[in-house]
Amino acid sequence: MQKVESKKDIAGNRRVKDWTRGSILKNLLLLSWPMIISNIMGMIGPTIDMIWVGRLGPDAIAAVGVSGMIVMFIMTAMMGVAIGARALIARFIGMKQPGEAVRVARQAFLIAIGVSVIIATVGILLSDTILSLMGVEDEVLRLGSAYLKINFCGAVIMSSGMICENIMQSSGDTITPMIIGILSKVFHVILSPLFIFGWLFVPGMGVVGAALANVCSLLIGLLASLFVLFTGKTQLHLHLRGIRIDPALMWRILKIGLPGVVMMAQKNLSNLIVMKLIVSYGTLAVAAHTVLQRVEMIFFMAGVGMGSAAGVLAGQNLGAGKPDRAGKSGIYAIGIAESFVITACTLAFIFPEAIISIFTQDPELIAVTKVFLRIGVVGYLMCGLEPVFLNFFTGVGDTTVPMTFEVTTTWCLLLPMAIIFPKLWGLEVLGVRWAMALSFVMLTCGYVIYFKMGKWRGKEV
Repeated sequence: MQKVESKKDIAGNRRVKDWTRGSILKNLLLLSWPMIISNIMGMIGPTIDMIWVGRLGPDAIAAVGVSGMIVMFIMTAMMGVAIGARALIARFIGMKQPGEAVRVARQAFLIAIGVSVIIATVGILLSDTILSLMGVEDEVLRLGSAYLKINFCGAVIMSSGMICENIMQSSGDTITPMIIGILSKVFHVILSPLFIFGWLFVPGMGVVGAALANVCSLLIGLLASLFVLFTGKTQLHLHLRGIRIDPALMWRILKIGLPGVVMMAQKNLSNLIVMKLIVSYGTLAVAAHTVLQRVEMIFFMAGVGMGSAAGVLAGQNLGAGKPDRAGKSGIYAIGIAESFVITACTLAFIFPEAIISIFTQDPELIAVTKVFLRIGVVGYLMCGLEPVFLNFFTGVGDTTVPMTFEVTTTWCLLLPMAIIFPKLWGLEVLGVRWAMALSFVMLTCGYVIYFKMGKWRGKEV
């Protein structure tokens, strides 16, 4: 059996596993299972909010759904920083240069803090205006505006937590962020009903309470992450000695991440446009679409986790000059993720009411969401592939081609179909859902072709 080498990190007090040696499948499984659980923890926050907010009625569900999408769209810039830092840290770890990885991590923090302060200021000032442009009804606007402002107040917390998680994962430590994620969500589970309904001595705050519970739980996770990173209890031991703004390194991070920003921004923008189209069919349609978005997270769970793990392995193996091992990481991840998705799709198609009733007991809402779900299964069958490819390519720093695929699919396929299909055969809002499912299938086919071409192997960062 091949011996797995280890080395000490720059703090000299921790043994660091070399993920570029040994069984590829074993390494993938060891890295991916904590990432999958971390993704589950990430899903729990919005899911918990929706379960409790669902008790407040369709207006509250619609407000949280629309506002949550706006927050995701505006926070896209942070995803770009995380993508750039993730790719560089993985390469430097593979090249056995942890000191350079620490430099990247510190610059990523500086960028994230600066950008998130700007985002928070703009978001708070323009919350009402943004929701008005979405064309939501008055009560949805009132509730959504309050939800938005609280979340924007926590922009620095959200962005810093995202950077912390990516630093640890890309360096090869996926267990620590998983534990921190569980800790954060335990507090979220406790705080959500407390703040929303006013249990014990806390006044009930409704939708505002849902937003406040989210920000508070993220703050707890951030404090735990910073403690771990700055005390050397993970793969990289961060410190503030000699820290300064490094424009050249910042640009290197952003150069990799900017295509990711464009990719994520247009994806979230398209989601907002789709939501705008659905808004015209009434609050019930918006609520059904929002509930289904929470259900969809389950289908993406395995793909995102496996793809993230494969991206870390591929990035480190490319840094170590082992492109064949990098490719096999992606292939194994695809097979495992797709097996999970096929099983989940089968259960969702047969038992849709059982899944939807977790989020709402409204008979009309369940009936509409059930139809949406069964249409969505067509696209979900590709869920084991698309997130694996997306996270794999961004993990190795190849962000330009995925950006091109995402932009082309969105603006040349998804949105034209979403506008045209509702006018055909009396489909109305169902035409929007069919457009989403079919465009997802076409996007995944493009990723399959590019992966097999292998041009990502020569990507330099």
